[in-house]
Amino acid sequence: MISVHNLVKAFPQKDGNAFYAVNDVSFNADDGEIVCLLGVNGAGKTTTMRVLSTVFKPTSGTAEIQGWDIRTHPQEVRNNLGFLTGDTGLYNRLRVHEFIRYFGRLYSMQDADITHSMNEMAELLDMKDFMDKKIEFLSTGMKQKVSIVRSIIHDPPVMIFDEPTAGLDILTARNIISFIRSCKERGKCVLFSTHIMREAERLADRIVMIHKGRILAEGSLEALREETSQTDLDDIFVYYVNQYSEDTKVEAHEF
Repeated sequence: MISVHNLVKAFPQKDGNAFYAVNDVSFNADDGEIVCLLGVNGAGKTTTMRVLSTVFKPTSGTAEIQGWDIRTHPQEVRNNLGFLTGDTGLYNRLRVHEFIRYFGRLYSMQDADITHSMNEMAELLDMKDFMDKKIEFLSTGMKQKVSIVRSIIHDPPVMIFDEPTAGLDILTARNIISFIRSCKERGKCVLFSTHIMREAERLADRIVMIHKGRILAEGSLEALREETSQTDLDDIFVYYVNQYSEDTKVEAHEF
């Protein structure tokens, strides 16, 4: 599972002040559950996920992945985590199966286990036709599938997907969404980010709304509808953004 406690990530600016990309964020995601981190571009979703994956060190606060603290046990966190981001690097000169096998070996997997997992993922993600192609000749959707397998070849219990369908055609996006559902069915803990309301509605057991680095609201779609008296998720999101803006104005006035 994922457990996040008062997570803060600040970046220094040229004027000497700090920009808080993530500001006091706390939430949980359990095994066998899909949790959506929902927010507009620049809300802090990617930064939060990079901190959880140990790419960034937190400024303050912490989180645990399967009980391992991201500050004190980063290697154990990485061993229990699959992290897909749009910045995942691919080696264009390698063939798909060579690239995946390389990363399997980095996770100290035996070749037989790599082959089994690779074949299973190729079947699930409809990749069999291009497993022997060089990565430089693949389409965007094909490369996204390769990135997914590269991230989860070691069969981790926790999956983090950062905008997994961004830039994909509708058929490939549907394929990725089906795969995310299959992760839940296999009892994995899934955290994914999106700014697409329809994806959150279709996939999430719980939605964590984030805006300007802060959590606006958290709960199931049904609970959020009940609390806001709104039906559509985009209206619910706007409701909480407006509430946040009003609260910010009050705080500024009081100050």
